[in-house]
Amino acid sequence: EAHPLGPSHVLALSGGIGAGKSTLAHALRGLGAHIVDADALAREVLSPEHPVYEAVLASFGSDLVGADGVLDRQLLAQRAFSSAEGTALLNSLTHPAIAALAHERLAQAGDGKLAVYDVPLLTKREDAAAFDGVIMVSAPMDVRLERLEKRGVSREDAAVRISRQMSDEQRRDLASIWVDNSGSKEDLTDLTRSFVARWLSPSGI
Repeated sequence: EAHPLGPSHVLALSGGIGAGKSTLAHALRGLGAHIVDADALAREVLSPEHPVYEAVLASFGSDLVGADGVLDRQLLAQRAFSSAEGTALLNSLTHPAIAALAHERLAQAGDGKLAVYDVPLLTKREDAAAFDGVIMVSAPMDVRLERLEKRGVSREDAAVRISRQMSDEQRRDLASIWVDNSGSKEDLTDLTRSFVARWLSPSGI
């Protein structure tokens, strides 16, 4: 049911590495959807303009900022993810800020538009429940490995990265719309246009 004001639907878009999530987001944007990128928001909350930046430096070390004034995100990751406590602390600082920004940006989609939150790590049912629905994109393992190889990731590293992520069975449990992206970019664009017209907006977006 469409919201009386604001976006017609607020959806999450997720999928494993190499599945084609970014390509699907691009296709949705081409159809007029308002896309909010979780990775971009994560970078934003770690910029000097955001209050979380100072909190992160206070917790993990002011030496994370180099002479150029730029936060060394790789060094932060090394420190934060070296222990469960560090990971929990970083998440407690960044996740609420990212969620607040996401809520704000998705609401800016405009009346009657489709708003989509492009989020790599949608893993919990309660996170999925915050949206009108979840679009989950997938592809066969060999296709994903081939795509990652084209990005310069070795087949071995790609297989390890995929194995550390959720399985397709777990993703299906969260999905409202399951997109099989085993074909070309053109196939995915056609498929996206089809499910948007069929399920998301009787008059198009």
